[in-house]
Order: sequence, then C-alpha cells, then structure tokens
Amino acid sequence: MSEFQKVLQESMIWIEGLTALISIIYFYRVKDQYWKYFSFYLIIIFLSEVFGKWGHYLIDYDKPAFFNYFVIPLEFIFLYWLYAAKSFGKINLFYVITALYLMSFIPNEYFFKMKKIIFSFNYTFGCLILMILVVMEYYKQINSSEILNFGKNRMFYINLGVTLFYIGTLPFWTFFSILNEYKELFNIYFNYFLISGIIMYLLFSTSIIWGKQNY
Repeated sequence: MSEFQKVLQESMIWIEGLTALISIIYFYRVKDQYWKYFSFYLIIIFLSEVFGKWGHYLIDYDKPAFFNYFVIPLEFIFLYWLYAAKSFGKINLFYVITALYLMSFIPNEYFFKMKKIIFSFNYTFGCLILMILVVMEYYKQINSSEILNFGKNRMFYINLGVTLFYIGTLPFWTFFSILNEYKELFNIYFNYFLISGIIMYLLFSTSIIWGKQNY
C-alpha cells in the first residue's frame, strides 16, 4: 500500500467518525423519526471500523469473519431496509431481498470460502440487489413532484453516495483476484474505492445537515 493510500484509508475512517459525530449532534431532529436508526447505523459502522483496524491490540479475533459475517451484512441489510421498507414503503420487498442476500452465503461457504476481508460472491450479489434499489430510487426521485427540492431530500444524498461507493466499486471486488495481477490498474481502482468511500460519508453528513424529514 502506498503512502497516499495509507492517508486515504486513515482519512476514510475519521470521515466515518465525523459523520457519526454529526449524526449525534443532529439527533434531536430525528429522535421521533425512523431516521434515528440511520444515526445508530453510522455510529455502529464507525465503531466496527475502528475495532477492525485496532481491535487486534485488545483481543485476538478473526478479522475476515468479523467483516464478512457482521459488518458487511449489517451494511447491506440496513440499506435494504432504508430503501425497500422506508423509501418505497414495501416491507415485503425488504424481507424477500434480505432472505435472498442471506441465502447467498450458502454457495459462498461451499464453493468460495477463503480467508478474505470481503467474500466476492455474496458481496457481488448483495451489490446487485442494492443496484436495483438505487435505480428504483432514482426513478422515484425523478418522477416525484418534489424533484425541484432534491436538495432537501435525504435520500438524494444517500443514493448518490451509495452509487459512487457500492455500485462504483462493484467490479473491483467482483474481479479482485484478477485485478490484483495488474498492479497499476488495481491501484487506480483501489484509490477510487477509498476516495468514493470518503465522498459517500461526506454525502451522508450532508444528508443529515441539509435533509428534511418530510422528504
């Protein structure tokens, strides 16, 4: 990892921390709204990332298992809930896509089990589901009567951030082992992964500060 990538990686963690802090500061706005769970989510993800980076100094644990079976599933399932259950108001859709995502761990365990921080198969499957939800959200926003007030729509910033990070880096994690053989291309995409992660959390912060609860 280059020095530039190390700086980006450190910055990404602390930007996550900044976003979690902002969610705490503005919690009074959403304490009676379902958006309060977005604040809890941001705090948990930040603490998980901190533990993932420095937890080995405290206890001996399986880092790949921690991310693959807790952190990453939490990210996907929460976003599925936010999109399907809350933005679209389709709780059954949330149950179905969550079940499908969890089922993707079965072939992963039998055919793709490796000691990696991210399991490519079910991460790819999870991202594909998320991509469908992202497209549906864009369609909903474009056809909304409030399109001119997109700057007040929390989901506008969240959807943009998810697009840049999760959807934008989908090929990187899907073809990780192949890209790893082409170092120059790998480093370009890895830089994008880190930069897009920083941008996503800055957009999450923007959604908290500028977003209104009635959008």
